[in-house]
Amino acid sequence: MDFTLSPEHQALRRMIREVVQNEVAPLAAEIDRHHIVPIETMRKIGATGLLGVCFPQKYGGMGAGEMGYCILMEEVNKVCTSTGTNVGAHIGIGAMAIYLDGNEEQKRKYLTPLARGEKFAAFGLTESGAGSDAAAIRTRAVREGDSWILDGGKVFITNGGYADTITILAVTDPTLGARGGITAFIAETDWKGFKVAREEDKMGIRGTSTAELVFEELRVPHENVLGKVGEGFIIFMKSLDMGRLTLGAACIGGSEMAVDSAVRWAKTRQQYGEELAHKQSVQWKIANMATELEALRSLVYRTAWLVDTGQPFSQLAAMCKLYGSEVASRAIDMALQIHGGLGFTRDFPLERGFRDARIGEIYEGTSEVQKIVIANNIFREHGVRVRP
Repeated sequence: MDFTLSPEHQALRRMIREVVQNEVAPLAAEIDRHHIVPIETMRKIGATGLLGVCFPQKYGGMGAGEMGYCILMEEVNKVCTSTGTNVGAHIGIGAMAIYLDGNEEQKRKYLTPLARGEKFAAFGLTESGAGSDAAAIRTRAVREGDSWILDGGKVFITNGGYADTITILAVTDPTLGARGGITAFIAETDWKGFKVAREEDKMGIRGTSTAELVFEELRVPHENVLGKVGEGFIIFMKSLDMGRLTLGAACIGGSEMAVDSAVRWAKTRQQYGEELAHKQSVQWKIANMATELEALRSLVYRTAWLVDTGQPFSQLAAMCKLYGSEVASRAIDMALQIHGGLGFTRDFPLERGFRDARIGEIYEGTSEVQKIVIANNIFREHGVRVRP
């Protein structure tokens, strides 16, 4: 199972499993049932250093690279998708944007406390009229002396209700379009003009904060421009590439949970005088689930290796997200079918997993968007630029 991992990464996996079993697993059902965001659990995870698992040690991280981050996402999501989503929004897109394109001062000021788990991050991209079409954002930023004044809002922002730091995408020159007219900013959520308007009541990942945010003359210092003025769209797309890869790792965790649950149940549940494990229909389901799981694992960890070795990975990241979300949904659906009526009850984690898995095909770019990204890359390699 760990054939692609170094001894150091295998030791990291053991450490993560211990943290997950002690801090995450006992609360997984409760935070879902009562819609509780496990902020204290996030603080405890942060105290272990895991919220900076992929970032360099000089910024407060562990230096375990993207491979280490994928291990974290796999192990957490095997137990609790809500906590995994909180962790992913914090590391994979919120803090990652600062790591990839922040200057040294920004990294010291913002990335270091995020990597140490002392503060939490969110990623402000989606708007009511700009979801899959990220270039259609309407939040405006106007230069005023040494500051920028932001007006507008964001929706469906994971960690938005409790984050301390948020990266925000805003239009700075509407005449230039997405590539040149959009800029990324780092904002602190306790600044005047920042408001959490509402929290979404969701079908799944109920232990997460999914918030609508409003900016009313939010003043952001020019020194908090992330990267260069006009390059915000490119910056955010780079962060989403990283997030899509690790969502694939999260889907490994969800699929593992489904396979393990199905095998345990098939070993103990009897029908017509013998265990379900002897039924060919059940065997075939488990065989399909296990095969897709291993294919996904290979895809994800190969892509993580490409990231850590500085090689192109954007197309494969989209594949990780597309294939991972579909594999996890199929695995949990089949595991629930094997459990029969009991799988439909809250006595088993599959009911929660079934609801949680659905968002995987939607957030951080729908499955349809991933197919567009993949196809565009393939045609571009053959000299063809297709229309979106």
